[in-house]
Amino acid sequence: MLAHKQASPRHRGETRCSRRHAAFRPARVLKAHRDQGPLDQQRREDSEGPSSSGSGQQHGWWKQLGAVGCSAATAAALTLGGMLAPEDLGGRAAGPLGGPQAAQAVTSEQLLFLEAWRAVDRAYVDKGFNGQSWFRVREAYLKKEPMEDRDQTYAAIRKLLASLDDPFTRFLEPARLARLRGDTEKSEVTGIGVEVSFTEEAGGPSQSVLKVVAPTEGGPSERAGVRPGDVIAAVDGKSTRGISLYEASDLLQGPAGSSLTLTLQTPGKDGKLGAPREVQLVREKVVFRPVSYATCSGVSPSSGVGAGKEGGGKVEYIRVTTFNNSTVDGVVAAMKEGKAAGVDGLILDMRNNGGGSFPAGVQVAKLLLPGGDIVLISDSNGVRDIYSADKSLNLDTTTPLSVWVNKGTGSASEVLAGALKDNGRGTIVGETTFGKGLIQTVVNLSDGSGLAVTVAKYQTPSGLDINKIGITPDIRISPESLAVGGDAVCRQLAEPAAPRIFG
Repeated sequence: MLAHKQASPRHRGETRCSRRHAAFRPARVLKAHRDQGPLDQQRREDSEGPSSSGSGQQHGWWKQLGAVGCSAATAAALTLGGMLAPEDLGGRAAGPLGGPQAAQAVTSEQLLFLEAWRAVDRAYVDKGFNGQSWFRVREAYLKKEPMEDRDQTYAAIRKLLASLDDPFTRFLEPARLARLRGDTEKSEVTGIGVEVSFTEEAGGPSQSVLKVVAPTEGGPSERAGVRPGDVIAAVDGKSTRGISLYEASDLLQGPAGSSLTLTLQTPGKDGKLGAPREVQLVREKVVFRPVSYATCSGVSPSSGVGAGKEGGGKVEYIRVTTFNNSTVDGVVAAMKEGKAAGVDGLILDMRNNGGGSFPAGVQVAKLLLPGGDIVLISDSNGVRDIYSADKSLNLDTTTPLSVWVNKGTGSASEVLAGALKDNGRGTIVGETTFGKGLIQTVVNLSDGSGLAVTVAKYQTPSGLDINKIGITPDIRISPESLAVGGDAVCRQLAEPAAPRIFG
């Protein structure tokens, strides 16, 4: 699925693949910028799951996912048999000669439904299926849900997935799936530049509304004052309660120059939402520049590096706004610049980085870690796979590292921050991260439609479940008190009272 360069990880007890990875940027988790546009990041992330080496080999659990997309030919070998036999409807009916009636054959529409059911059965993260007997659910739907045409079949599949009470497991019509696939290849998107996920509500996904993970740096949303954690209650007066991330993407994206109005609520320190306010935005092309960097000289010793050095210390500031196919090359270039300059420290700024390509985040970790695990992939049966450091790929494992995060830091960014923290490689600075630790992937169905299915969870090397918890900082500083961008950061660090950012 992904062609990104990555060394083959080691495995710990592979098991039969019982779920699948989401390819959408989430928890989006989507993002209205590249990795998923604002929504696109979540969608992008959903479409990009863990890959392994550049040779095209795949992780054990990821490879087994190939069996999830059951083909119609395979499904055609099935009959409903006793499942739909008349006795199941109240008694054994007689055939023309008085014997039991023959089993009923599966229709083409039911075959498509069975593909979707089987994909979830094989790949879904929760093998309890939200407290349901998944086989009984299948029987009930085949007996009771109308599937006379494609629209009815699609409705049955949507209803089936809704029973899981998982906002990230969704049905994708052919046109939506094609657009999703195309979005993952874009370096720009037309929209308002914001990545979104869902609020947690007692009533489940049907009561959830959109929540901002991170605005795209320099995009319309950031310029208008939209901040991580803001709740988008409505778009152009249409409530976001209960909508999917894909529906949200349709609302937020549109032609360049078109306008929309967001109804926003900002949570206070007590967690309660403030009064609604409206923000008018104009859609534009949002271009994603994943990495920018600068060498800072004359850094004050109060920052934690450069003590006793005449003229102050030097640090390399590396700003990573998203993880995509260009991110690793950008980080490598920045680290090489810092090494040539003889810097005393590295800053990895991942504030408002909602994630993106999981393999790119893992690859950056391999540049910085001398050894140890990077991330654990787990499901309801426990740890399924492990990604570990690769000594042949590391570039700098000793220069002091300060990692800047905030509540807009999510998913692949949290994986990287967690790996650096648990391995003692970096000092985490800022505030607790977003807490998006679910993995989704896209499964193709035979008619050109597909499913985005939650297949696994991220855990840090210490076993911390990232989802809904996030990564806590070692040095807690208001993210707004730290400058953004090379020039501004260099000026701030040169001040005598520069904040302490290195451990």
